[in-house]
Amino acid sequence: MSGTSGTLPGRYPYRLIATDLDGTLLRGDGGVSDRTRAALRAVTDAGAVHIIVTGRPVPLSRAIFDQLRYRGLAVCAQGGQLYDAGEHRLLTSVTLDRQVGALAIEKIEAETGPLAVAASRDGLEGEVLVGPGYRFRHHDLPHRMCEDPDALFSAPLNKLYIQHPRLDDDALGAIAQSVAGQMVTVTIAGPGIVELLPLGLTKATGLSLAARRLGLGAADTLAFGDMPNDLPMFGWARRGVAMANAHSALKAAADEVTLSNDEDGIAVVLERLLA
Repeated sequence: MSGTSGTLPGRYPYRLIATDLDGTLLRGDGGVSDRTRAALRAVTDAGAVHIIVTGRPVPLSRAIFDQLRYRGLAVCAQGGQLYDAGEHRLLTSVTLDRQVGALAIEKIEAETGPLAVAASRDGLEGEVLVGPGYRFRHHDLPHRMCEDPDALFSAPLNKLYIQHPRLDDDALGAIAQSVAGQMVTVTIAGPGIVELLPLGLTKATGLSLAARRLGLGAADTLAFGDMPNDLPMFGWARRGVAMANAHSALKAAADEVTLSNDEDGIAVVLERLLA
């Protein structure tokens, strides 16, 4: 279903505001500024809906939702989970076939040598299992060290994370895409975060599903992001805005580049459109 593409009388020009979390809505200190909070309140008062679209699975997102008092729909796990934050309920969940994931790892390692791997388990309470050598960035979030690589695949997963001791994210992502891109979706979600997802799954997948539930569509949507995993969302939405701190690939694809996440870049755009 496609929504209205023009400005509605007395309403905000975009009826759906989609924001990534890390590097976009969240500042470098993990908080959200008063100015950005106020801008989001103003646009929702004007008739828009704000929806968070994040690569984090639900268990790694809930503390942020609580901090923001966010009670709406959220797209989590790169589009694999549609979550009702108010009811603490998973509405949809897409899992990665574990045999396919393990084979994808083998194919990538045949080109790169050994990888460090972490696995995100599916579900509302799913842990991130961190394998040997993997550098997990969010030490304050739910995770568990796992010395047995086979144990990473012992329960349903929503995605795998991979790192290499020498290759940077872009190089590792490119190799993974070239040798395993027919088996899994490969995306870069942040510094040191190269992910393997169910084939065809993107943030646009989850966002389009959430929009349909709200009676809205791509033509209604203004999206904000900072990393290559936001590219499909930008391709789907009517307008995509990259943060000043965004990856160069996302800036190249964006309709606009705003200020950084630490400079209230979201608020700057929302306030301008309110005016």
